[in-house]
Amino acid sequence: MASSLSGRMDGREPVNVSTVELDDGYRPSPDEPFMNDRQLAYFKAKLLLWKDSILKESAGTLQQLQIDSLREPDLTDRASSETDWSIELRTRDRQRKLISKIDATLRRIEEGEYGYCEVTGEPISLGRLEARPIATMTVEAQERHERNEKVSREE
Repeated sequence: MASSLSGRMDGREPVNVSTVELDDGYRPSPDEPFMNDRQLAYFKAKLLLWKDSILKESAGTLQQLQIDSLREPDLTDRASSETDWSIELRTRDRQRKLISKIDATLRRIEEGEYGYCEVTGEPISLGRLEARPIATMTVEAQERHERNEKVSREE
């Protein structure tokens, strides 16, 4: 939604949010300008921590897969282990997809498009971004999208 002439939705040039210092306990507030440099730095740090946490969990799963053997002598134990690993691997696959969404969101921050609905161009509420930092639509746009998706599935 950002214009090709300006780097950010608010018309300002993009800044390197990595150089913005945040106070401990800082939380974005509606009292400050929307998607200012501090807010962008806050959400970037939040996304990077989330991604790091997912990657560490994945590394632990890989180590565990290499250590554990699925060669249980008892058929029931083997079936149970295989089911557990199947669930774990599905979870990791979902997290892999989540990492790609986090990376896309980090790109939106760098391009100055973060915090704005990709459908309407309106600001996404800080509360929504706090709860789901990878959100790309306002609640209203998301609800419309889901209603349209449901209608097309029923047809």
